[in-house]
Amino acid sequence: MLDRIANARKGKTLVFTSGVFDVLHAGHIHLLNKAREQGDLLVVGLNTDASVRRLGKGPDRPINPLKDRMAVIAAIKPVDFVLSFGEDTPVALIKKLRPDVHVKGGDYRKQDLAESPVVESYGGRVVVVRLLKGRSSTETLRRLRGE
Repeated sequence: MLDRIANARKGKTLVFTSGVFDVLHAGHIHLLNKAREQGDLLVVGLNTDASVRRLGKGPDRPINPLKDRMAVIAAIKPVDFVLSFGEDTPVALIKKLRPDVHVKGGDYRKQDLAESPVVESYGGRVVVVRLLKGRSSTETLRRLRGE
C-alpha cells in the first residue's frame, strides 16, 4: 500500500489524519472534509482494535472491528487511502509516509501531539480542525445506553 501511495503522490500534496473512526458521525465527516481541503490526497490511519482498547475508550470498544471500519472510511468520498497502525500514536506511520500536512481534530492541541515534532522536522505542517460541538462516538454511545 505504501508503494501505491508513493506512486499516487507524485507532484501532489499528501494529507494524513488518523483516529479510531468507530461509530461514524457528522464530526468524522467534517474532519475528513477539512483534512482533504488541505491537499490533493488524503490518507487515513486507523487504530487497530488492540490499540483502541489501550486508548481507554471503554471495555466494549471498538464497536466495529478494524476491517469494517476500514471499509467504511475507504468508501467516503474525500478519502484516497486507508491504512492501520497498532501503536498508540501514528508516529511510525508518519515517518514512513512523510505527509505534507497532518490533520487532527480539535480535541487535541498541536503542541501536545507526539506527531507534531516529527511532521515539522521535515517541513510538514500540523493542522488542528475545530470539532463539531456534541459530535463524538463516545457521546453517541452514551446516548444509546441511556446514560
